[in-house]
Amino acid sequence: MLDLKLLQNDFNTVQKALQKKHVNPTLLEKLKELSLALKAKRQYLESLQTEQNANSKLFGQLMREKKDTSELKAKLDANKEAIALGNEEVKSLEEALLDIASVTPNIPDSDVPEGEDENDNIVLKTVLDVPKFDFTPKEHFELAPDWIDFERGVKLAKSRFSVLKNEGAKLERALINYMLDFNTKRGFTEVNVPYIVNRESLFGTGQLPKFEEDLFKIEGEELFLIPTSEVPVTNLFRDEILSEEDLPIKLTCYSACFRKEAGSAGRDTRGMIRQHQFDKVELISITAPHQSEQVFEEMLSCASDLLTSLGLAHRHLLLCGGDLGFGAAKTVDLEVWLAGQNRYREISSVSNTRDFQARRAKIRYKSDKKNFLVHTLNGSSLAVGRTLIAIMETYQNQDGTVTIPDVLKKYM
Repeated sequence: MLDLKLLQNDFNTVQKALQKKHVNPTLLEKLKELSLALKAKRQYLESLQTEQNANSKLFGQLMREKKDTSELKAKLDANKEAIALGNEEVKSLEEALLDIASVTPNIPDSDVPEGEDENDNIVLKTVLDVPKFDFTPKEHFELAPDWIDFERGVKLAKSRFSVLKNEGAKLERALINYMLDFNTKRGFTEVNVPYIVNRESLFGTGQLPKFEEDLFKIEGEELFLIPTSEVPVTNLFRDEILSEEDLPIKLTCYSACFRKEAGSAGRDTRGMIRQHQFDKVELISITAPHQSEQVFEEMLSCASDLLTSLGLAHRHLLLCGGDLGFGAAKTVDLEVWLAGQNRYREISSVSNTRDFQARRAKIRYKSDKKNFLVHTLNGSSLAVGRTLIAIMETYQNQDGTVTIPDVLKKYM
C-alpha cells in the first residue's frame, strides 16, 4: 500500500510518479481530496484536544479555589462532544482513504521507463542464440501427442485444463525437482505451503480487493486457491517483527497455481500457454531496504542462469510503467524463445515491491530498537509448464520426438 504520510506531505510527487502507471486521474484527485481532508480534520482534532487539556487543568484549579465552574464545565462538555464527533469523522475519512489506497498501485522506481504497454518495454539483453532448424519447427501441441491430453483435461474440468502423461508427466516432475535443487544451491531455502489462503493473505500481497474476479474462491468460506505461491510464502511473515540479523530471508517454493484468467478471453486458446491450473517454482525474498536491489539482481540471475543451464534462449525486458504490475515498483521479465511460435514469450517476472506489500501485510524488522518496514521481492523460477513447452519446441526433432536436455536426464 502507498505510504499515506507521503501522500499527505508530498502529493504532487506521488501523483507524478503514478502517472507512469496511467492511474485514473479521478482516483488520484479523490486520494488528494481525502488525504487533505483527513490531515485538516486531524489538525482540528488536535486543537480541540489541546484546548480540552488546558481547560481541564483550569477546571481543576477553579475547583481547588472553590470558584464558579459552571461556564467552564459547559465549555468542557461541548468540547468533549466535538472531540467525539471529530474522532468519528477521522475514522470515517481513514476508512474511505484506505478503501481507495488499497486499490491504488505501487509507485514505480525512477528508472522505470515511460510507456503505454508491452510494446514499450526495453530489451536489456539476450542470452543464448535462438535455435536453428533445417525443417519447419512445430508448436508444442503438435509434438509428442502421447505427452499432453487436452480433451480429457476439458472432460475433467473445462477448457484451459490439460492432463500430462507418460514422458510429459515425468518431464514436468523432473523440472520441478531440478528447479528447486538449482535454487537451493543459490542460497534459497525450500518451503512448502498451503494452496488455499485467507482473505488477509491476499490483501497483504495486493491481489485483494482489486483482483478478486481473477481468483477461484471456496464457496461458503473466506478462502481462495492461490494464484501464485508468492501469496502464502510472503505472508509467512505477516504481522511479524523480524530481526535485522536474519535478513535477507531467501525462499523458494513449488506450488500449483490457479487463475481464472478473466481478462484473457480468446488469447492462447490452443495448447498449454495459458491454463487455469499450472505449476510454478517461485523465489521470494524478505530484505532490509538497503539489501533489496542486490537481492533483486541475485534473483534475476538465478532465474536467467536456470534457463541457460537448460539451453533455452531468452531475453531480459525492463517493463515500462504502463505494463508494470499493481504491486511492483520495478520488474524485469524473462522471455523464452518458442521455436514453434517463432517468438519470445514470458516465462518469469522478477519484481521488487519495495515496502508496498510490507505495509499492507505489516511485515517489519527491528534495528536499533526501532521497527522498520521490510522490502519484499518475488520472481518466477520458473513457470514449469512454459519451461516444458520451451524444451519441447527447442529440442524437437524432425520426426516429432523431443530430446531431453542433459541436466534433466538424471531426474527422468
